[in-house]
Parts: sequence; C-alpha cells; structure tokens
Amino acid sequence: MYASSREAAIRPVWKMKLRVLSAADVIALLSMAECVELMDQAMRAASGGHAVMPLRAKMDLPDSGMLGWMPGQLDDPQSDAPAVFGMKLVSVFEENFAVGMHSHNGVVVLFEGEHGRPFAVVDAAEITAIRTAAASALATRLLAREDVSILTIMGYGAQGRQHLESMLCVRNFTDIRVWGRDLGRATAFADELGPKFGVTVQPIAEARDAVAGADVICTVTGAPEPIIFGDWLVPGQHVNAVGTSFPGRRELDTAAVAMSRLFVDYRAGALAQAGEFQMARDEGAIGDDHILGEIGEVALGTVPGRVGSGDITLYKSLGLVVQDLVSAHHVSQRAETEGVGVVVDF
Repeated sequence: MYASSREAAIRPVWKMKLRVLSAADVIALLSMAECVELMDQAMRAASGGHAVMPLRAKMDLPDSGMLGWMPGQLDDPQSDAPAVFGMKLVSVFEENFAVGMHSHNGVVVLFEGEHGRPFAVVDAAEITAIRTAAASALATRLLAREDVSILTIMGYGAQGRQHLESMLCVRNFTDIRVWGRDLGRATAFADELGPKFGVTVQPIAEARDAVAGADVICTVTGAPEPIIFGDWLVPGQHVNAVGTSFPGRRELDTAAVAMSRLFVDYRAGALAQAGEFQMARDEGAIGDDHILGEIGEVALGTVPGRVGSGDITLYKSLGLVVQDLVSAHHVSQRAETEGVGVVVDF
C-alpha cells in the first residue's frame, strides 16, 4: 500500500550517498597483486567462520545465457565494525567472447552493516575477471612447488589473460604455453601478452603437448567435456580448474581428479556444484572425503596442502561471493579516498 501524502510529508527522509564505479574504475583501482592478498583475506574469512555464503542460484534464459545471483556477508575478524553484505547480480552469455565482450556482466551491490543501506554499485565483469585469477594465484602460492618454471594456460579468453598476469605474481615462470582449440587465436594471445608482461609465450597446437611437463596448469576454457586426462599428468604438477562452475560440465576427467590432492574454495559449493568432483564421485572413483579441504583452511594452516614434491595438487575454483565483496569493498574504499566514480543522492 502506498503511503498517503500526509504520511510522506511527516516521515523523515534519510539521505545517503551511493557511489557507482565503472569497469574502468575497477581496473584503475584494483591491481592483480593487491587482489591476490585480498583473496587470502577472503578465503581465510570464508573458512574461518567469518562469512555467510548461501549457494548461488541461477535462472536459465529461454534463448541463451543465464542470470545468476550470489548474496553474502563478510565481516572483519580484526575489527568491531559491522559486517559488509551485498550481492553479485550477473548475466552469463558464453558467446560474448566471439564479439570481444565479457561473458559475465552485471553489478556488485554493497550494503553497510549498521543500518543496511546500500553505499556502492560496482561493475561485476572486471571484479569477476580479476578476483577469479587472483584466487587461482593464491591457490598456486599455497599448493604449487617453489621450483616451478613451466606454466600452461588452457584457454585464451579473458580469464586466460588474467591468469597469465596472476600466475606471474606468485611464481617465476621461464616457459609459458597457451593452448586453445583455435591455434590462430592462441598465437594472437601469445603475440599480444608476451611483450605486455615481458615474457615469451608459446602457442601449442595439441592439448596433450601443452600439459606435458608443465609445472602449473590453468584450465579456463568452460569446456563441457574433459580437456585434461589423468594419463597426461605427472608427479609434481599443480592444476587450477577454473573454467566450469556448474554440474554436468568438467575440464578434467575422472582419472585426473582421482589421482590428485583435491582442494576447493568452498566445500558446500563443491559438493553441490563442482562438475569435475561430482562426475568422478558418481562414477565411483572417489567419495566426498576426496575433498581434502578448502583453500582458506590451507591458508590458515589447519589443513595441509602439498605434502610432497611428487604430489599432483588440484584446486577446483567455483568462485565465491566473499571474493566479490572484499574486492568491491577495496575498490569502493579507494574510490572514496581518491574521489573516483559517480556519487548520487539515493
């Protein structure tokens, strides 16, 4: 029921400022190196009981794409300040890559915890792109051998680009390879990003050749069927499996999952939505206990990560809303300090 004009006249109006931050603002205010440290903070909080994270939900669209939403709350265990909460609302159109656009588009909305008022709306495409790769970098820092030298990126889209940058933040790689189904696009990726980061990137025509002997492998393809098989892997490798995030799709086959020490970003999410894990379990190769822990537990020191140089370690990334919240909050704070963004009365 609408309020009467008299009620509206006597009701106090609490004005607030809402800061709107664009993709360009996010890129300017959130460096990859900073985001790796933010992911360490977020994942520790998630595994340490300082976050609320309902499982994400989605609505499939009739023609193509989907709409997804991820609510959550994140508090700061080092502070008595009220928790920040919010939601990422994002569309996913996988065909966008063909026209040079992000597949994920939307917003992260932040609310302050004292009175529940929104204070920031932040572009979600760049937040997602940066924080996803930064989370893989954190997992690599915690799980990969120290003496790595060969990096393979499987996929040449936006996440391929971000993962190349993020991996260089945590390890020194002297041999970098990129694989994709279109060798021409892989070559263009190598020609562009090698000079940008001052490294040599070699395009590889065959997936098996790209995996052979690599120390760290990042799969960022979104492929529905496996692109890595267990008989390709060798002791000592670390794999970040990133490209698929819903049941029924997987980038690694059952053998690859079963032979790995498996870590996830969020156990409840992996049990419900991680295709690689679910399909290997459904085929009888593993049980729920094959998930050794969350990456935040490894960061906290409550679960061991790599225990031997010959371990094959696997990090399954689904993406968590706390990663979006901590990244967007960081961007919002910097924007306020530097006077960036568009501020509206709300």
